[in-house]
Amino acid sequence: MRLSSRRQLAPVLFALVIVSAFVPRLPAADDDLKQLRDQIRSLEQKLLVLERKQEIKDDDSATAAKTAPKISITDKGFTLASADSANSIKLRGLVQFDNRLFFGDNGIVNNSFLLRRARLITEGTFAKNFSFQLVPELGGGSATAASAFTILDANLGVAVNKALQFKFGKFKSPVGLELLQSDSWTFFDERSLVTNLVPNRDIGAQASGDLFNGTVNYTAGIFNGIADAATSTNADFDNEKDVVGRIFATPFKNDAGSFLQGLSFGVSASLGREKGASGRTAGYKTDGQQTFFSYAATTIADGQNWRLSPQFDYRNGSFGAIGEYVVSTVNVRPSATGRKAELQNKAWQLAAGYVLTGEDSSFAGVVPKTNFDFANGTWGAFEVVARYANLKIDNAAFPLYASAASNADEATSYGVGLNWYLSKAVAFKFDYYQTNFGFAPGAPALSTNAVLRQDEQSLITRFQVSF
Repeated sequence: MRLSSRRQLAPVLFALVIVSAFVPRLPAADDDLKQLRDQIRSLEQKLLVLERKQEIKDDDSATAAKTAPKISITDKGFTLASADSANSIKLRGLVQFDNRLFFGDNGIVNNSFLLRRARLITEGTFAKNFSFQLVPELGGGSATAASAFTILDANLGVAVNKALQFKFGKFKSPVGLELLQSDSWTFFDERSLVTNLVPNRDIGAQASGDLFNGTVNYTAGIFNGIADAATSTNADFDNEKDVVGRIFATPFKNDAGSFLQGLSFGVSASLGREKGASGRTAGYKTDGQQTFFSYAATTIADGQNWRLSPQFDYRNGSFGAIGEYVVSTVNVRPSATGRKAELQNKAWQLAAGYVLTGEDSSFAGVVPKTNFDFANGTWGAFEVVARYANLKIDNAAFPLYASAASNADEATSYGVGLNWYLSKAVAFKFDYYQTNFGFAPGAPALSTNAVLRQDEQSLITRFQVSF
């Protein structure tokens, strides 16, 4: 801007110089000559003032640009940030609309449309090192659950550095690998049988961080403690607490070009004590979200519980795989005064996916090279997925702590699916599951639970918007 203003004033100054050069040759009186020179000096002063005003205006514009807030609207959400990005607030959303169809189920009322998840997520940072997250749930959690407003996540974070970060509040307990993955980016619509045996969202405090140039991640925390597959209701039902730890390594992360660069593996564990009916699971569910096992209503938890889960994730170009094994141990009584027993329930799963259109597989989802646009002949990205999973109930649970007549003691699930990513934010998922049931000795030939009278065959279709 300054250079431009000088260029505009140059012809005027040049004309004045020419005039002043020829003035002495004009047959004018001395007073006329003096008056003309005064006018020239006055014009020069005015030009200098105008140039200085332009400089000040340019400086003000540059300062305003440096201090103005930044606004960003992308497929990752809406973000309002300070000029130095030290303070920000982000609004994100997740909506999942499902259709569930069951085959050969003898007329059980379970086919349905379902608003599986509906969330408006608020995240923010202050002074770079402080953060918060608030995630309400507006959708129904299962095919039979009515829509209700609940708070899934509400937590505060403090980042000292990459090696030490703290989180306080309500968030996912760091035990299950598949559970820690975003609800938007799992291979399948529903998580595997393994996730039945790990705690979901709990209230507590944890420390975590990356070590050794990002090749090792650790997490350690203390939580109120919840049962398998449970989420905290914001109330602690006993005075005991759970200690949770996880270590996860990506040893070849920095070896560019290595076949093992995308390999991560580790182990997680939890240890605590639970008491009362709230201390044991409300039930284990199939891929189709139907309950195949639950303890008797009078059974209570009373004593130590612990979990152990070795786990891995592997990504190489378009191929991805995830696997984990979980042992969940709980001490239970058939009533407040009944005999106590320690039960061990076990599960494992292996899932894999391949992106047919060549994009990279990622724990954080697939990003299409081109978005779906029918007019331009682009179709987004396509991924095929497959999964095998098994969950086995401790045989000692029957018949004292759970009924063999209305429960399965084992579930084995097979799943195949197709994921169509129309963009980073929009996806269709088509999953077919088959779950076969096993029964404890002494179980009747025909279960009293209608869900268990045949193997479960289900097709779940999902339309998802996530940003």
